[in-house]
Amino acid sequence: MDPKTLVWIDGRVRRRDEAGVPVDDSAYAEGRGCYSTARVRGGTPDFEDHHVRRLRRGAEALRLGDFDEAAVRRALRDLAREAFPDGDGIVRVQLSRGEPSVRVVGIPRALGEEAAAWHLVCAQQPHEGPLLVGGHKLTNRLAIALALDEARDAGADEVLLFDRHGWLVEGARSNVVAIGTDDEPVTPPLSRGAVSGIARRVLFERVPELREQDLRRDDLFTARAVFCTNAVRGARPVASLDGVPLPRETSRWHALLNAALEDH
Repeated sequence: MDPKTLVWIDGRVRRRDEAGVPVDDSAYAEGRGCYSTARVRGGTPDFEDHHVRRLRRGAEALRLGDFDEAAVRRALRDLAREAFPDGDGIVRVQLSRGEPSVRVVGIPRALGEEAAAWHLVCAQQPHEGPLLVGGHKLTNRLAIALALDEARDAGADEVLLFDRHGWLVEGARSNVVAIGTDDEPVTPPLSRGAVSGIARRVLFERVPELREQDLRRDDLFTARAVFCTNAVRGARPVASLDGVPLPRETSRWHALLNAALEDH
């Protein structure tokens, strides 16, 4: 079945043209919502427990109401099974305020093509820090959406966001890992305001060498390699930044990071 025709709402999978949410839904009226996006392989969502825990934290921080874990798991599993029974895809689960428990909306979409190596640009506007401390993935994402528009306009795969002091915060759809000249992997600290991505959490669990370190734009040009990581795309090597080639010396780390991001 075409994923574009499906949605999970009110406890089950429906056709999108038969479903809807209230006009005063908090995610749309206030930007008070959170979401998580899972990779699906053969009808099964990757890192289900990680996504559920992230959504629980977001629901509590946003005061969305009682968290219905069973409903979140059903949304992930039902859409994965219905939309992608034998193949790969993506399921996005969104939470907003509801009565008596949080409202759960799930949307599947095709995985689509992705470049083997990504070309990046730097966002023109600075990252102003998190709207809510804790690394939550919020539906209020205007700054991210506008930054992604910049990437599309430039023909790039991703856009990097820096704060007003020039420190790297995150990619619009990824967390960045740089391999230093000492062959050690580092990623910007969450205190700069990045989303606590599922891939980032998994890498910290499985790659003991990974540590937090502040990075500036120039540091990316002196690194041995730079990767953009997320739970859907894995670890993507960065080929260029603002049109300037970046070093891509280490295939070992590429293989190691991607192996760590396999759901097992």
